[in-house]
Amino acid sequence: MPGKILCVAEKNSISKAVAEHLSGGHFQTGNTGNPYIKNYTFTFDFGPPWGSCNVIMTSVSGHLTSTKFDDEYERNWEHPPPDALFDLPVRIKVEDDKKSISDNIFNNARGARALFIWTDCDREGEHIGGEVRSEALRQNPNLEVRRAKFSNIERAHIIHAAKHPVNLDDRQIRAVAVRIELDLRIGYAFTRYLTNSLRPLGGPLSVRPDGARRVISFGLCQFPTLGFVVDRYFRVQNFKPEPFWSIKVTHKRDDISVVFNWKRNRLFDRAVVVILFERCITAKTAKVIKVQEKPTSKWKPLPLTTVELQKNASRFLRMNSHEAMAVAEGLYQKGFISYPRTETDRFDPGMNLRALVEKQTPDNRWGGFAQNLVNGAFKQPRQGRHDDKAHPPIHPVAYCSPANLNDKERRVYEFITRRFLACCSDDAKGQATDVDIQYGDEFFSAHGVVVLARNYLDVYPYENWTNSSTLPKFTRNEVFEPTEAMMMEGKTTGPSYLTEPDLIALMDANGIGTDATMAEHINTIKTRDYVFTRPKAGGGGGNHAPEPARGGRGGRGQRGRSGGEGAAARGGGGGVEEFIPSTLGVALVDGYDKMDHEISLSKPFLRKEMELKMKDICEGRLAGDIMLRESVRQYKRVFEQSKERLDLLKASCRRYVLNAGRA
Repeated sequence: MPGKILCVAEKNSISKAVAEHLSGGHFQTGNTGNPYIKNYTFTFDFGPPWGSCNVIMTSVSGHLTSTKFDDEYERNWEHPPPDALFDLPVRIKVEDDKKSISDNIFNNARGARALFIWTDCDREGEHIGGEVRSEALRQNPNLEVRRAKFSNIERAHIIHAAKHPVNLDDRQIRAVAVRIELDLRIGYAFTRYLTNSLRPLGGPLSVRPDGARRVISFGLCQFPTLGFVVDRYFRVQNFKPEPFWSIKVTHKRDDISVVFNWKRNRLFDRAVVVILFERCITAKTAKVIKVQEKPTSKWKPLPLTTVELQKNASRFLRMNSHEAMAVAEGLYQKGFISYPRTETDRFDPGMNLRALVEKQTPDNRWGGFAQNLVNGAFKQPRQGRHDDKAHPPIHPVAYCSPANLNDKERRVYEFITRRFLACCSDDAKGQATDVDIQYGDEFFSAHGVVVLARNYLDVYPYENWTNSSTLPKFTRNEVFEPTEAMMMEGKTTGPSYLTEPDLIALMDANGIGTDATMAEHINTIKTRDYVFTRPKAGGGGGNHAPEPARGGRGGRGQRGRSGGEGAAARGGGGGVEEFIPSTLGVALVDGYDKMDHEISLSKPFLRKEMELKMKDICEGRLAGDIMLRESVRQYKRVFEQSKERLDLLKASCRRYVLNAGRA
C-alpha cells in the first residue's frame, strides 16, 4: 500500500500548478476551511526512497504565524511605555484568519510519511517552510521533512525538484526570525514614541487629511529610504548655479559639421578663458595631432536581476517597481517566467538556454530574431558578479501569446523576453574614430562611431547607439582653418530629485532591504504620506525647487500614496516619476539628523550593518541570538538619546509641518 506525502506550497496558484505537473493533470480537488486554498490529491512516483505515494498538495497564504506582543500590549499605546517594548516577551502565534490553514496542515500531517515544502526558494520562503514544518510536526513528530528546490514552474523543472529534494536551511529560517523580531520591537517602540510625542502638537501631526488619527510610523528600512529622498531634496533646494566658460571649435567637411570638444572642458574664470580663446583665434589654423581608428563594441546587457527589473520598470514600462513586481509574480505563478526575486546576474553553464530561445520563435515580434539565434547566432550571455545560489536570472520559461496577457503583463513579459534574447545575442559592433587637434595652445578632440552590426540592439529597443556621429576623413599632421570658434558661457546644473531607479540604486548599494522588499519599502513611505511622486521635471532644481508637500499631502492636494488620489500618485501613468518629500517627511529626517546621533537613523549605516549580520547568520558565522541582543542594545541606545533630544524633533515639526500648514 503506497504511503502518503503531504506537500505544501506558499500560495494556492503554485500548489495547483505543481499538482498539474506531478499528476499529469489527473488530480482530485478538495475543499479546506479556507475558500482560497484547495487540497489536490493524486499519485506520484518520487523515486527512492519513497517510491509511488499518495500525495496531498496544499498551500499556505504567505506567513502562517505572526510574531507579536501579548494582546494587552498591542491595544494600549500608553502602557507600558514604548521603551519597554525592547525587552518585553514576544509570542509566535497563528492568527485567527490563518487558523483554518494551520488546521488543514495539522490534520493532513496525520499518517503522512514525509512533508515536502514547496515554498518560494528565498529567505522568506525558507522561514514560511519552517512555520509549516512546526505545525505538521505538532501532529506527526515522526515526519521526514524535505524541501523542493525550484525557480520556475515549468513541468520538467518541477518533476526534477520533486525527485531531488534538499533540507530546509535552518540558518536562513533563524535569520528571518531575528529580522521579524527586530522589526517588531524597534518599529513598535519608535512608532509609538513618535506618535505619542508628536500628536499633541496638533494640526496634521494629530489628524490625517481623511480625518483619521495620525500614526507616525518608523521602520528599519522605510526611514533610511525616506532619508535618501529628503537628502536629495535639500541638495536641490540648496544648490546655487555657478557660471563657467568654455571654447567650442567646429569644422565643416564633406557636408559633415564636426564639433571638437575642449580638453579642459570648462573653467570658472572668464578672464582666463578670454586669453586662451584669443590665442586660438590668433593662431588661425589648427593641426591634427592624432587620428585613431579602432573597432569598438556596445556591450549587450547582463542577465536580468530583480533590482534591474525594478529600476527599468519606470524607465521603459510605465509602471512603478511595486506594480512591476506584482505583475512579474503573476507571470511566474502562471508558469511563463522564472522566479522574479533573484540577485543572480549569471546563468549556470549547465542551463539549456538555446532550448529557451527556441520557445520564442513563434512570436511575430521577436520570433525571427530568436530563430536566427537558433540557426547559429547564439552567444553565451555575459557573466555578472552576483550569484545568490538560489535562483537564476529572470528569464522566460514558456512562450505566451500577447492575446493571453493583459496590458501590464504584456509589457513586463515583453521586456523580460527581449532582455533574455539580447543576452543570448552578440554585442553591437562598430568602428570608432578619434581625432585630436591643437588650436593655438589648446587641445580639442572629436569622437565618431560607425555602427557596423546592431546585433542585440535589433531585439532590445530599450537601448540605442546614437551618442556619436560619423566623422569625415582627417589626416595626422594636416593643418586646417576651423569653420567656427566660439567662446561659450553656461551655468552648472543642479541635481534632480530622485527618480525611482535612482532610489532603488541607492537602496541596493547601501543594503536597504533586499531585492524582494525594496519595492515594498518605497510603497510604504508613499502610503505613510512621507513622500509623493510626480512626473519627472525637465531638469535640475536650482532655486526653482518647490516646497515639500504640506501637511503630508502632495502638491495641489494630491496624496502621496500608491494607487491613491491625484495623477502624481498613480503608478503606470507613463514615464519616470520623481520623489518629493512631504513636510512631515522632511521634518522627521531633519529632526533626527539634528539630534546628532552617533549613527543616524535616516542614514543607511545601521540597517546595512543589520543586513550584513543576517548574511553572517545564513552562512554560519554569527549566532542569531547574539545578533538579536546586539541590535536591540544598539537601537535602544539611540532610542534613549532620542528621548533626551525630543525638543529638536518637535522644533523641526513646528517649522516644516505646522508653520507650513498655516502659511
